[in-house]
Order: sequence, then structure tokens, then C-alpha cells
Amino acid sequence: MKIKVSSAALFSRLTSINRVLNSKNSLPILDCYLFEIVGKTMSITASDSESTLVTTVELNDADQDARFCIKAKTIQDSLKEISDQPITLDVNLDTMEIRGEYQNGKFNIVGEHADEYPTPHQMDGEAQRFEIRQSALLSGITHSLFATADDEIRPVMTGVFFDFTPECLIFVGTDGRKLVRNKDFSIKCETQTGFILPKKPANILKALLQKGDAMATLEFSDKMAVITTSEFTLTCRLIDGRYPNYNSVIPQNNPFKATIDRAALVSTLKRVLVFSSQSSAQIKLAFKKNLLTVSGQDVDFSTSAEERLICEYDSPSINIGFKGTLLLDILGNLDSNEIVVELADPGRAGIIKPAEQKEGEEILMLLMPMMLND
Repeated sequence: MKIKVSSAALFSRLTSINRVLNSKNSLPILDCYLFEIVGKTMSITASDSESTLVTTVELNDADQDARFCIKAKTIQDSLKEISDQPITLDVNLDTMEIRGEYQNGKFNIVGEHADEYPTPHQMDGEAQRFEIRQSALLSGITHSLFATADDEIRPVMTGVFFDFTPECLIFVGTDGRKLVRNKDFSIKCETQTGFILPKKPANILKALLQKGDAMATLEFSDKMAVITTSEFTLTCRLIDGRYPNYNSVIPQNNPFKATIDRAALVSTLKRVLVFSSQSSAQIKLAFKKNLLTVSGQDVDFSTSAEERLICEYDSPSINIGFKGTLLLDILGNLDSNEIVVELADPGRAGIIKPAEQKEGEEILMLLMPMMLND
């Protein structure tokens, strides 16, 4: 059978779904893409057995429906340096010999039969369905993903929690030291429900979702989620378990509030961190009327640094310690020019928010303090 397709369109689609593939797979067939031709539409599937990503490309021509597999690296390397032009793939479905022809050249590769490719997981049980703007999904995932845990001691904390409530959809990420709660008021659910999206599919969505008004369909059950856009369909297993009560760790009464220029604080932290302990990365924030002093020291190497920043602060003086690298992570994942730091006492978590929240959105980030020596 023969198909004709734009080389650039095909390579672009392959690149977009390549993110789901593992470098090592338990099933050798998962090193391949699955190609399925129906009429003049070709769907391409990549899977790691836990997550499956499907995209489609329109063909210039096809003489029959077919299914076959090609190793991902082989087909991508074959197309990488070919300029945008029509390319014809002549596939012998018996021997799986594949001949590619384009304007000034040709290549020969070997495919594999599609029979061994695993069937994608199907949605189990009763599914819930939501229409959601891709930009809202992207924002929620982007702001909370960095705060998720990397270790597997508590698997539920390695993913992003989608908490559907009657008021809004809440995206949550935490590793026990930092926490992000991102509310999107454009999505509501009659009854409270939710799921935990694993880190890998969350990263895939972060790379593929669009920032405009394009819509996505989100379906989920107890064990599976399916996210569909006009460009791709992602099916993934969810993390099983009960997410911790994140609201219980967020201090409700924080009388001390400071408004600070975010970029200036980031620059200051980067400079002071050079002189703080490399093992603890502890930074001391000392607030007094309209002034923030940022300091760090490394007793073992007799180094220290201190810088002062003008800020809006009209409460009693307070000193608090944070891990500077984690504070930089939080500041780097906020978009506003100014941030508000809310504190209660040096032993309770600090709250960091944008000074101005975007319409229909409310972001709160939390950072646990470090005990100061002085």
C-alpha cells in the first residue's frame, strides 16, 4: 500500500507525541509508533503502557486502509533532514519493507506488524466529562507541577491534584515543604470530585496545550483520564490514593503582609544564596517598616551576605527563615510584577501570592519555614 503525506506535517506530529515514549520499555513494540490509515486520515500512536498519546495527520493520498508499526527513532531520523515536501511511503504489509521516496532521494527501512501493539486502556466505570479552555488547564498545571514531590515515599504527592468543587476547579501540588493552590472559577462541579494526574502526563500536557481560547475535553473515572484537543488525545492511568487535606496546612490568619517587587527579590536571593550554606541554602528575611533585609551565611566557610530592599510593610518587625532555593522556585512560577508575602510568626508557613490576581483565577503558594539560629 502507498500513502503520500507532507514530510514536515508528519515530522511535526511525530515530534509532538515522542514525549510519551520511554528510553527503555518492557515491551519492545513500545519502541515503535503505531500508524493506522483510514481513508485519507492517518492516526499515529505512542505509548509507554501507562500513558498513550494519539495524533492525526491528513494524507495527500492513500490507496487502502492499513495498520503497521515503525521504530520511533528510525522514522524520525529518516525525516529529520528532509525539507518540507510530499513524501511517499510504500509499505509492503507482508514483509514490512517500507520504501520512502521524495523529490531528490529515497530510503528503505523495515517496519513491524501492528498485531503486537497493545490495545489502549479503556475508560473504566462511570466517567465525568468537562469542557475546559486549554489555557486554563495549562495555567493550572504549569503553576502547580513544580511543587509536586519527586520521591515515591508518598505516591499521591508526586502528581497534580484536580479538585472539582461547586465553586471552582482547584489545582494542587505539594511535596510537604512547598504547596501551590490554584483556583480556576470558570470550571464548577455540582458535587465534589477529583483525581491525581501523574507527573509525566502532566509534563506532556504542559508541552502540548495551547495558550489561546481553544477548548479541551477532560474525561475521568476512578483509574483513567482522557484529555482530547483538536491536535491530540492523551489517555493515562491516574494515581490511586487519597490526596492529603491541603487546606488544613494553609494558615488562615496572617496579620503581617509585605508587598515586594518580584524581580528585585529574585535578583537579591540569587546574589545572597552564593554566600549561604550550600547544604541548607537557608535565607533569612527580616521585615521592618517598608524595608526587607535578605541575608545568608555559611558558618563553616565564614562567608555571609546581606541586601536591603524597599517594600510596602507596616506591621511589627518579624524575622523568618526559608530555604532560598525553594523560595526562588516559587517566585519563578509566579507571573506578577509584585508579590504579597503573608506571615503569622517565624514557626508557621509563609503565604506568597501575586499582588494582582488574574481574572477568574486565584493563586496561593505556601513555603514552610526553617528555624533560625539567631
